[in-house]
Amino acid sequence: MRQQFARRALALALLAAGFASPSYADLAVSANDGKITLANGVAKVNPDGKDSVTVIDLAPTRAGKPPRVIAEFAAPASIVGPPQSVAIMPDESLALVTSNQKINPADPTKTMPNNVMSVIDLKANPPAVIATVETGLGPAGVSIGPKGNIALVANREEGTVSVYAIENKALIALGKIELGNPKSGPSGIAISPDGKMALVTRDGDHRISVLAIEQAKVEYIKRDLFAGQRPYGIHFASTGDFAVMANLGMAQGDADTISLIDTKVLPPRIVETVTAGQTPEGIALSPDNKYVAVTVTNGSNKAINSPFYNTLGVVKLYKVVGQKLVYVSQVNSGVWTQGVVFSADGKTLVVQNKEENELQVIKRVGDKLVDTKQRIKLSAGPVGIRTKE
Repeated sequence: MRQQFARRALALALLAAGFASPSYADLAVSANDGKITLANGVAKVNPDGKDSVTVIDLAPTRAGKPPRVIAEFAAPASIVGPPQSVAIMPDESLALVTSNQKINPADPTKTMPNNVMSVIDLKANPPAVIATVETGLGPAGVSIGPKGNIALVANREEGTVSVYAIENKALIALGKIELGNPKSGPSGIAISPDGKMALVTRDGDHRISVLAIEQAKVEYIKRDLFAGQRPYGIHFASTGDFAVMANLGMAQGDADTISLIDTKVLPPRIVETVTAGQTPEGIALSPDNKYVAVTVTNGSNKAINSPFYNTLGVVKLYKVVGQKLVYVSQVNSGVWTQGVVFSADGKTLVVQNKEENELQVIKRVGDKLVDTKQRIKLSAGPVGIRTKE
């Protein structure tokens, strides 16, 4: 069913006008889950665990220095959903962080679906949460449009996408898009650089849905793509010509995949799928669109006696050659590795190691990844990370 969102003249004018997108510092925002830890391959709830958000300046890496933590503060986060549970405005003024799960007040040893998203003022000194917005049930991936005037949230527990207009650091709810299957598990979401298309990964029924965006109208056009099992993280190229996607797989020890979507043709389509390893979680394109970084859990989150257990995860680097993804390098990461981002110059990668409560700093030297051995300790396990796109 066609979905239109023109609730008020203000929102319509806002989406038509958009915002300027000047170049600012090189920020990353990490969402950290303190509620969930691993115990020999089993996720356990820590009722006393505290979630947090960390704001990181990546600019020092251009001078060979480690990233700098600007601020860390309490805010709800969740490991459930892809590591793109964070979005940053093009002008780095705001960040959005979703929280898919919360501790069940009736039984603190369990979690239950949450329905909130934090709005963070990155220009405040220090950065801080300035609002909490209600989403659909189980918000996971979130993305902000290239003009900074619209945000989309994938609601994993109800099969919908929430739409918001953004005005003066405030979010205006415009409604929801129904994907036709409440069990579809919408997880990752990415908006094209021209702001006219969004791609939604559907963890529950193994497809990727195409949304059309035109000012105050967002529409599910009933075009679905099919790549691998449980499509999850997704990232658009800055040119808009293609997107890359991690297919999480069924967690049965199989080698899972990543895919390339040709988005310059209509309708968009999957044109490449290659093996990445056991459970690829996070995926990110370098700013020049030449490299794809993928975090692979690699069985590090399984029980020690599992035949699929490995001590550490890995970060893999692929080169984009035409419409092919060519493997070029990898380094070890940590346990239950989650998200990854590139610095603005594409020469530094920051990786989230969940169980070590740390960010790992990796350098890209040509086609090779090099672990710098630099680690940034956090108050909780990092589970979602993003830079501006």
